[in-house]
Amino acid sequence: MELTNYLPRVGDDELQQQLEASGAVLIEGVKWCGKTWMGLHAAKSALFMQDRDHSKMYQQMASTKPSLLLEGEKPRLIDEWQEALILWDSVRFAVDKETHPGQFILTGSAVPPSDVKGEIMHSGVGRIARMRVRPMSLWESGESNGSVSLNDLFEGTDVAAVSELTIERLSYATCRGGWPNTIGKSEKTALRMARNYVEEVIEMDIHRVDGVEKNPTRVRKLLQSLARNISTMASNETIMSDVKANDQSISPNTFASYLSALSRIFIVDDVLAWTPALRSKTAIRTAAKRHFVDPSVAAALMRINPTGLLRDFKTFGFFFEDLCARDLRVYAQAIDGDIFHYHDKNDLECDLIVALRDGRWAAVEVKLGANEEDEAAKNLLALASKIDTQRMGKPSFLMILTGGQFAFRRDDGVFVIPIGCLKD
Repeated sequence: MELTNYLPRVGDDELQQQLEASGAVLIEGVKWCGKTWMGLHAAKSALFMQDRDHSKMYQQMASTKPSLLLEGEKPRLIDEWQEALILWDSVRFAVDKETHPGQFILTGSAVPPSDVKGEIMHSGVGRIARMRVRPMSLWESGESNGSVSLNDLFEGTDVAAVSELTIERLSYATCRGGWPNTIGKSEKTALRMARNYVEEVIEMDIHRVDGVEKNPTRVRKLLQSLARNISTMASNETIMSDVKANDQSISPNTFASYLSALSRIFIVDDVLAWTPALRSKTAIRTAAKRHFVDPSVAAALMRINPTGLLRDFKTFGFFFEDLCARDLRVYAQAIDGDIFHYHDKNDLECDLIVALRDGRWAAVEVKLGANEEDEAAKNLLALASKIDTQRMGKPSFLMILTGGQFAFRRDDGVFVIPIGCLKD
């Protein structure tokens, strides 16, 4: 469908590839990240299940003859399909009946709860492909110049580039986030929109996952604890103890249900541990690293704005790692990869590992400023020496991802790349 002012997304190509390979594609991701616009960009007709002018009629049609809702030029977008769970099986049946690929695009901003999944008869395996969309990376929002490609780094290309992204603009981009609707707005308006979004999550969105009312004060305290522990391996016990400092009555089951709900609406986006084959027997810590889907969530929860972030470089460093995790996830997904983190019993750690499905991998340390680059390079080289390269292969590259200006290769072979230069 023709869209005006559509900002191209890294995932556009993946969506086209998925449509060529599958009868239907489910685009999943946090609310407000641009799933619907991406789907509309690729679709030729659309059905909006949350259109309140027609939602009652759509629900009635879904309960009587759901196939009517699927009629339209293909590919047909069905936005927020989970509003009528029967549509899943209807789409699966239509795909089986017509056999050709690229028939439907489904979007959803929440994973249906387990107690209603019984309404879905079939998994959709082999018919409905899944892809994840996150808020916009700095390349997508126009704040990275894209002079360094992650894919090119894996291919062995050398780099020499300059970022135009100042530390002040980086602080603003961190607090505003990658929400498409904020791009192009005035700074004051965009920051207000990002904060309002988090308030909506606390007051409304978290309840719609399972229809169970949740105490907004508890939701806020839990999210604030996660924000205070962002980019760390803080355990559930640590987070719960933090919450209990202000809410003694919260039970482990309630805590777990709240945390699960935040994951199912995609606000929480933890980075899993990487467990490579090592040269020696070294225990690897398997806990996930705490991350949000976008650093603006943490900024809103901590009540900090771009100026405040510049005055607190320690906090800025943790938020910056969250931003880098978001962007690297977007870029890695585009080249058939994912990100992880590494931490062993000897406290050797690496902020982010980019691992591709073809077996290639790269290690990344995130440093906001230049004064820690030598230590970061030392860690990266130490990690590379520990890996059993007979089984894992040598790293394609080692990289320090920074908030600085210049992209170059150090004498020790480690790349220094500003986040304001990077793209997929």
